[in-house]
Amino acid sequence: MSVLAGMCYGFYSAFISVGMNKGIWSEWKGVNTLLSEFAVIYIVGALGATLNDLISAVWAWIIIIKKKKSRNFFECIRSKEGKILFAAAIGGPIAGIAYIIAFQLAGFLVIPITALTPATGALLGKIILKQELNKRKIFGVIVCVFAGLLIGMSSINGTAGNNLILGLIIAFIAAFGWGLEGIVAGYSTTFIDYEIGITVRQTISGIFNLFILLPVLSFFNGSMTATLQMAVQAVTDTSSVIFFIINGFFTLFAFSLWYKGNSICGAALGMACNASSFWGPFFCWIVIRVIMGEEGWLLSPEVWIGAVIMVIGIGFIALNSIDLFKKS
Repeated sequence: MSVLAGMCYGFYSAFISVGMNKGIWSEWKGVNTLLSEFAVIYIVGALGATLNDLISAVWAWIIIIKKKKSRNFFECIRSKEGKILFAAAIGGPIAGIAYIIAFQLAGFLVIPITALTPATGALLGKIILKQELNKRKIFGVIVCVFAGLLIGMSSINGTAGNNLILGLIIAFIAAFGWGLEGIVAGYSTTFIDYEIGITVRQTISGIFNLFILLPVLSFFNGSMTATLQMAVQAVTDTSSVIFFIINGFFTLFAFSLWYKGNSICGAALGMACNASSFWGPFFCWIVIRVIMGEEGWLLSPEVWIGAVIMVIGIGFIALNSIDLFKKS
């Protein structure tokens, strides 16, 4: 499940990249934009994350209504585990928005930093949930992080923004936030149906971003009206919204399967198998380069080498290499 989650996250990365560079989004980020620098970096990033989460929540509700599970949603949020998941639904999306903002500030340099997510998740799983983390698993996590760094560094083919240091700091916040979300939500999903869990996550996330985060950012930007106009333009821009609809579908399974995978095999193995630092560039290449025919997005040999190294690291986390040589 964690591997499938990573693949869905790869599609998420691809379609969110396409959507936020089409139509009105390209005008907002273009050289002739009428928006302030603050709005281009923070409002546009938060708006993209909000639209994605709300559409993903709609997909989640469609699924649980079809499966006649909608009643369980309200039972879930009243339970202890549901309240824990509620907290993850607020903290996790902040990490997602931090990633989008960091990417706009520091460009591709943020990718190696977010590759540290498996390490933070494994460490927090040990501290908070007392999950086993022996020397073999620690070595496997280090191997996976190294592979992620190798893949990320090879993906640096763009120019970093002007606020490089700030962007890198915000990227660390994203890596920590995703690691924390992974273990908290993984614990909750041990007791909660993961389809209900992801519905809670995406619904609360979309509402929080829409009614709290965006208004706060609009306050600092100096105009709530401008943000409302941007939101209307984003929803009605047919050239880009179709990609957000597709992206919301993959976001739903990227996180729901990630939660379920972490609940089954623990934070260390679940996050290592997720391998988003590989699936992100890989599916961006498949969707944007191979299918859509846009320039760039080529995968270097380092990416493939990093993928092989990551598989080896996952093997160390999942299997005791000594047992492989023992006879029955």
